[in-house]
Amino acid sequence: MRFDVLVLGGGIVGTALALDLALRGRSVGLVERKSPGGETSFGNAGLIQSEAIMPYPFPRDPYLLLQYALNLKPEANYHLADVLEVAPFLWRYFRASTREGQLRTAAANAPLFRACLDEHGRLAKAAGAEAMLRPGGWIKAFRSKAALDAYLDETKRDLAHFSIDYDVLDGDGLRAREPHLSDAVVGAVHWTTPYSLNDPEALTLAYARQFVALGGRILNGDAMTLNEERDGWSVTADGQRVSAPDCVVALGPWSPDLLRPMGYEVPMGVKRGYHVHMRPKGNASLGVPVLDAEVGYMMVPMARGIRLTSGAEFAARDSRPTPAQIDRIEPFAREMMPLDGRVEAQPWMGSRPCMPDMLCVAGRAPRHKGLWFNFGHAHHGLTLAGSCARLLGEMITGETPYTDPAPYSLARFN
Repeated sequence: MRFDVLVLGGGIVGTALALDLALRGRSVGLVERKSPGGETSFGNAGLIQSEAIMPYPFPRDPYLLLQYALNLKPEANYHLADVLEVAPFLWRYFRASTREGQLRTAAANAPLFRACLDEHGRLAKAAGAEAMLRPGGWIKAFRSKAALDAYLDETKRDLAHFSIDYDVLDGDGLRAREPHLSDAVVGAVHWTTPYSLNDPEALTLAYARQFVALGGRILNGDAMTLNEERDGWSVTADGQRVSAPDCVVALGPWSPDLLRPMGYEVPMGVKRGYHVHMRPKGNASLGVPVLDAEVGYMMVPMARGIRLTSGAEFAARDSRPTPAQIDRIEPFAREMMPLDGRVEAQPWMGSRPCMPDMLCVAGRAPRHKGLWFNFGHAHHGLTLAGSCARLLGEMITGETPYTDPAPYSLARFN
């Protein structure tokens, strides 16, 4: 089979790009080893975060670092056995998290995050999935006024040059919007413009269905069989050779495995995360996602219940799951709102693909004709899937890209 473009990876990033290219009239083969949306894209907090321009930095407070080193904070965990493997990424992450580095990443992030709501709106409309994009934003709640005030100072400083809407709520204002939250929280910042989802996998599947309806093909295959040929690129999928002049690597945390033998250093780390769904007690409900800021987890209203999502676990991508963070945050969540038992027996685990500067890799491969990259979106794969789909779609089809792709090149690390 011969296509115009091969897209390797059927997460939300790859599937959104495949749909975008199909909408532009290109024939596309989407190569996935399982089913679209079944890996990292399955387990996120369901947020399309137009406000999240500032990156998550590596902490520099010595007392906080000591707490992390002793695994005392629910928001973070690490595997002692994997320290040597993850240390090089953590060192680069630390070095990139200067104030200057954060501002540089924020400036590069701004065009992508500004476009994220419109671009998902465009793709969702094409897929008949606009109703999945739940308006209302999300809430960052605080258990102490001192922490809320410090966050407001930081927010005003960081976002001074960006036009982003938010509301500041005291305890009464917060409970007027979310009546089933307890008085454990004293105030909050309500980010009003983002979308949220009650089933992230369902959005990926909706994009995949529309992609197929437009003539695209979802192929079961192994991206590691990628081969450069005289007229482009080929992989083995559905038991045969499939090829195209252009090929996009959108494999998330597995991208370095493919690119390392091709001579590309991809200094990616993973922040593993967990989720479990809780049944609300009685008539308790939650209207929008709520982050318990001082503990470090999120409660999200989902189709299967209230999803508790953990912070970051620093471990090798393929190490055994250790959902200790879920066990540690559950009592705090029960304190926040009335919750009954867990829906699943075992928490789900996924790996967020993070570059040291918390900026994605998107655009042309530096040394191979017809090869393109679209990975490393860190905590924002869902958010940036639409923005990066448009960027790559315009570049691959020879249109003028809506923003300069230079900041997202892998070449920035060489």
